[in-house]
Amino acid sequence: MSQRSDQERQHARQVRQVAAVLVVTMLVWMGLSWAGGFYGWEPRFAFLIDFLALAAFAWALIVTFRLWRERRNN
Repeated sequence: MSQRSDQERQHARQVRQVAAVLVVTMLVWMGLSWAGGFYGWEPRFAFLIDFLALAAFAWALIVTFRLWRERRNN
């Protein structure tokens, strides 16, 4: 029972981590996109910001899928 409880706590921690990454990514992405337009940054910086946001979203999607499969198999 203790092992299952530890596993559930670990799962919940990872879900919270994914949620935090999604929220922070959205806020930073929107903030940097606004700043880039306001200050007239070069388009290459916009592509870099977009690419980094996509990488964070891909990581969150992969981790979420892995957590879903673990939960389904248990």
